[in-house]
Amino acid sequence: MPDLGQTRRNLKIAVAAMIVADVVAVGVLFSPLVGSAESRQSQLNQMFAEYRRKTRDVEPLRGMPQKITLAKTQIGDFYKDRFAAKDSELTTELGRLAAENGIHILSAKYKEEDPETSGIVPVEIQGSFAGDYLQLVRFINTVERSKMFFTVDGVDLAGESKGPVHLSIMLHSYLRGA
Repeated sequence: MPDLGQTRRNLKIAVAAMIVADVVAVGVLFSPLVGSAESRQSQLNQMFAEYRRKTRDVEPLRGMPQKITLAKTQIGDFYKDRFAAKDSELTTELGRLAAENGIHILSAKYKEEDPETSGIVPVEIQGSFAGDYLQLVRFINTVERSKMFFTVDGVDLAGESKGPVHLSIMLHSYLRGA
């Protein structure tokens, strides 16, 4: 038969241990170590505000693999649409823009620079054009708005009181790599 006295002692020890644990828990709850209910609530609010701020900070990073894939396709489309595949396309585009604006190409020099690591080749273009002042201004505006990518780096105007105005322009464009 089981010893009921031993079981009763073990049960009393377990109940006493639970009572001691409850007293310690209540003591910690109201002790200055934990703080008042208001301080705990303000600390909780502060942590929740920090959680919201950090969540907002990482929001742009959500879906990053899809964003990278989309950016790669957009870069490829930009290169295909805005950069020439051959030198002749640059020449053709400048000739077309000059003709549209009624100016004459006096000379144009194209110089390929060292290819960049991204696979594009910068091309420096120095051109001389002649026409009326207003036509030359429209030409520069048209070059800057052209679908083919050109950057105007320098412009010099010269002319007489009568006759055409001469425009010397320095441009940069790019060629797609192979």
